[in-house]
Amino acid sequence: MFVQVIQGQVTDAEQAHASLDRWAEELAPNAKGWLGTTAGVTEEGKFIALARFESAQAAQQNSQQPAQDQWWKDFSANLDGEATFHETEDVVVDLTGEPDAAGFVQVMQGKGTDPDRARELMSEDSDAWAGFRPEILGSEAAMYGDGEYTMAMYFTSEAEAREGEKKEPPPELKAQMDELNSMAVGMPTFFDLPHPWLYSPR
Repeated sequence: MFVQVIQGQVTDAEQAHASLDRWAEELAPNAKGWLGTTAGVTEEGKFIALARFESAQAAQQNSQQPAQDQWWKDFSANLDGEATFHETEDVVVDLTGEPDAAGFVQVMQGKGTDPDRARELMSEDSDAWAGFRPEILGSEAAMYGDGEYTMAMYFTSEAEAREGEKKEPPPELKAQMDELNSMAVGMPTFFDLPHPWLYSPR
């Protein structure tokens, strides 16, 4: 899988949403290899999107389409400044439910000291985590650069996510969390999307 992370500050969230809707309606049918997109705007107007493709080649072919170029120019008119991009094929997906049914998505960005170990930990104890935090429908982690990552967590609702945060994990899961936290470089940045825009091929 290939993931492209796009982010920036928007001037009009509703217009940005309408632009993504138009892409899904008009351009997605011809976007070969497109697997879906998770996007949204925080209360502070920060836009972030994770677009998933089968491969980097599929994403590149899509970006070279004239209609895609025109769409991006139109979408960019909603941005205050330039967008930033991260692209990677180093992706870890863990699905325990249906992410497209999520009522709340939290995106985290940060940096770690040991991406290989982090990848192993994120792939462990999936069933145990599903039992402990049933409101989590899945996660998608894109890793790039020198230990940097963007990770989307899909929840049934924001209220249930906040309740889940208060729960004390069992010892084996706490040990896993503690090890992941020990590899963090500084504090991660959070993008809370209370009204996520979730798109998948029809």
